[in-house]
Formats: sequence, structure tokens, C-alpha cells
Amino acid sequence: MDSSEKNAEATEVVVRPKQRRGFAAMDPAVQRAIARKGGVASHAQGTGHEWNSEAARAAGIKGGAASHGGRGKKPAPEPDQV
Repeated sequence: MDSSEKNAEATEVVVRPKQRRGFAAMDPAVQRAIARKGGVASHAQGTGHEWNSEAARAAGIKGGAASHGGRGKKPAPEPDQV
């Protein structure tokens, strides 16, 4: 076996399809049921979050600044300055 054959064998890559695992592999209806139980429990405990339009708007501004902020565009205003 010469060196070119060894290099060809060494660079061979096995490609396997990506498989979902855990929560992502579950049926969407089962995922929703589990997530709903978590939401009900957090609200019963008093730690659940209720969105209002102002909180949603602030979150949208923050997310937009994080994903698009560094491209030479005008920076998004702070949520309390809007």
C-alpha cells in the first residue's frame, strides 16, 4: 500500500443522518402535554410569566438588537427609552 492509498483511507468520513433524541423525538402532542404541565405548575407556584404587550415589545427589541445589531445599522433603543 503506498502513501496515497493510506491518505485516501484516513480521510474517509462516515456520514450518518442526524437523529432526534429525547424531547425532540417525541410526538408533538406529547411534547405539548408535557410543556402544558410545566406551565400549569409554574403558575400554581407563582413563578409563571404572563406576557403583556409592553413586555413582549421589550423582548422583541432586545432580540432584534441581538440578532441584527452588529451590522452597521442604527442600534436599537433601550426598552425603557422607547
